[in-house]
Amino acid sequence: MSTFLAFTVLGIVSGAVYAILATGLVVTYNTTGVFNFAQGAVGAVAAFSYWQLWQAWHWPFLLAILFVVLVEAPVLAVAVEFVFFRRIHGASVERSLMVSLGLLVILLGVATIFWSNPDVVRSVPPYFTQANGTVLSVHLFGANGVTLQYQEIMIVVIAAVVSVALGLFLRRVRIGVAMRAVVDDPELVAMSGAKPYRMSQTGWAIGFMLAGLAGVLLAPIVGQTGLTADQLTLLALNGFAAAVVGRLRNLPMTFVGAIALGLITQYCVGYLPGHINAGLASVLTEVIPVAFLFVVLLVIPAARLAPAGRLSVRPVPKVVTGRQSVAGAILLVALVAVLAAMVGETALATMSQGLAFGIVGLSLVLLVGYAGQVSLCQLTFMGIGAYTMGKAFGGGSWWGLVLAVVVSGAVGAVVALPALRLRGLYLALATFAFGEVMYSAFFSNSTVIPDGTSINVGRVPLPFMHGVSDRAMLVEVAVAAALCALVVGLVRRSAFGRRLVAMSDSPAAYATVGLNSVRTKVIVFALSAAMAGLGGVFYAGQQGGIGANDVQFIGSLTLLLWVVIWGVRTVSGALLGGMTAAVLPVLQTHLPPSLADLAGLAAGIGIVLLAQSPEGILGMEWLTNRVHLPFGDTADVPRELFVDHEVASAA
Repeated sequence: MSTFLAFTVLGIVSGAVYAILATGLVVTYNTTGVFNFAQGAVGAVAAFSYWQLWQAWHWPFLLAILFVVLVEAPVLAVAVEFVFFRRIHGASVERSLMVSLGLLVILLGVATIFWSNPDVVRSVPPYFTQANGTVLSVHLFGANGVTLQYQEIMIVVIAAVVSVALGLFLRRVRIGVAMRAVVDDPELVAMSGAKPYRMSQTGWAIGFMLAGLAGVLLAPIVGQTGLTADQLTLLALNGFAAAVVGRLRNLPMTFVGAIALGLITQYCVGYLPGHINAGLASVLTEVIPVAFLFVVLLVIPAARLAPAGRLSVRPVPKVVTGRQSVAGAILLVALVAVLAAMVGETALATMSQGLAFGIVGLSLVLLVGYAGQVSLCQLTFMGIGAYTMGKAFGGGSWWGLVLAVVVSGAVGAVVALPALRLRGLYLALATFAFGEVMYSAFFSNSTVIPDGTSINVGRVPLPFMHGVSDRAMLVEVAVAAALCALVVGLVRRSAFGRRLVAMSDSPAAYATVGLNSVRTKVIVFALSAAMAGLGGVFYAGQQGGIGANDVQFIGSLTLLLWVVIWGVRTVSGALLGGMTAAVLPVLQTHLPPSLADLAGLAAGIGIVLLAQSPEGILGMEWLTNRVHLPFGDTADVPRELFVDHEVASAA
């Protein structure tokens, strides 16, 4: 009985922290229309700031908490709203998501710059301790009862008060009602005498304050052995599931969902080991929350998952002619062949990985750019392709490559089936959950990939060669990228490509004219996953293997971010995005410490540009009027090429 009570207490406490994070997400979403993927990163920065003030600079702990929550968090929120989010009201889902994900990259970079010294252990002692270090607690339910620490009681009380108080504020107080109304019609709110941007800033401030509060409360729990930015960020992502339980609107249900998630996680951690695979048992705390999120997304009725804010209208993606595609492919291979004969070994490896990422980026053009289906797990499909290649036919053969593509495509189709009714933000969350489950349960499972090692993956052999050198490998990847670019162009010019664009533009109209969106979604998911798996074969072949670190969520996020910044609906944007994702980490290692956050700096510039140009850098008007890219991404095309005769005849 005492064991059960102990797990119950741990579950309620962890659920209370999730509730605070999720409440901030819900408030921000209801008052701004943006789902803040950076909520966890805000909490991580707050936790580090709290450590800096209390432990390093010896501020009184209460003053440190008040400063972080009531000063630092809202000031940061106002700055973020003004710089990044003010100009994207009513923007497309992937555009607002990318700005939010870019903010996540920036904040993680900030944490890296200021708190990355490995010689300093940033431990945070528990609250409510005696002079001898004993944590104050109270024992309940007799000899077989449970001991509750004061800080655990405090966390639960704070979470409950925050949930109730904010619920009343948003529904009963005039400013709270105005904050919710500004998402749908800022002009109408302005007519009532309120300032819409002030309402939006207030929503961001409340969301950031709650994220900061959660970070401060988490710090003593997870930071007694040392805080890490990734640990805090990923832990905070568990609040996503609780927010979805409340349908991103209902604060009491969000609180209930958070407590349920905490209890389920702790019960599974306490009772499942010994009954399941040992490798899986060791990562249950990571697997359960994202599996819970995936199940919740599938169970909640689709009609209740209504997006906040206005719907946006986007121009039709440009059509690349066959001649332009072939010319661009030839130019790409020729240019890479010349560079392969000139550059050194480090550049060879970086360019090969960049082109492999470019192939994965092309899969995003199909799925995100044309079909409008946001995916945050493309590196998972890349890892599946690489793993299959390493395990089949000796680890390096043409048959292994074919099997890797087929298996990746099949997994993509299977993932698409349960998520068919989801789109936009909720599809992004579902793919995030799938990617995290695969990372924790499969790629991080010591029985699948031994700890600290990787699965060996060979290179695709070439005729009349005993081995594939780095220079030959680069040309080989370039040829594969060129062929994939041709496939993407061919798809866009086909009737299927026109159906993808029509489905992205209006799913309801697509179904009304009698077209099957289920089949279309499954096919595009399978095709996209197969292409990502092909990219994984070349990525792993270049470095000789694939490991868990290669398929982390932050990698999928970063790659999608760069592709969107360059232009997610262009072939050139995919290739440039992939190259950026590979080159920036290498450049970072050669820069002085003052420029250690090159990725964060570049992401900041990129999302500012994205706020100005919805179609990315390659879609900026001054560039399209002056530059014609190799694949014809910015070419002027007659309007009749956009017409889908199959859709027209069905109508």
